Amino acid sequence: MEFEGVVYKIMPPTSGTSARGEWKRQDVIFELPQEFSRKICVTFFNKESDVAMLREGMTCTVSVNIESREFNGRWYTDVRAWRIQPKTAEAAPAMPPMPDVPPVESEPSYAAGGASEVDDLPF
Repeated sequence: MEFEGVVYKIMPPTSGTSARGEWKRQDVIFELPQEFSRKICVTFFNKESDVAMLREGMTCTVSVNIESREFNGRWYTDVRAWRIQPKTAEAAPAMPPMPDVPPVESEPSYAAGGASEVDDLPF
């Protein structure tokens, strides 16, 4: 699954040791920009470099796996990120500012023609 969200809060990392060795995880809260904003807590497991590039307020596209498991009659849901892509703001080419042009005070000489001139334009 993939979603686009804004980094709301970066939680402190936690670490531990399992039968497979050392592990580190860090939770990041994303806010989805919708009519009714929702927040999603995403876990980054052994991905310190991905979390290090995040800043609060940054918009990202996050790819996650969602899994639920049962333990002692209760169900727990885990949302784990496997890829994150910061959304780059596509900058429009900068337009140079328009020069200040003084207002026209008098009518140009070519526009001062009389009604006696023949206009050969079809419209």
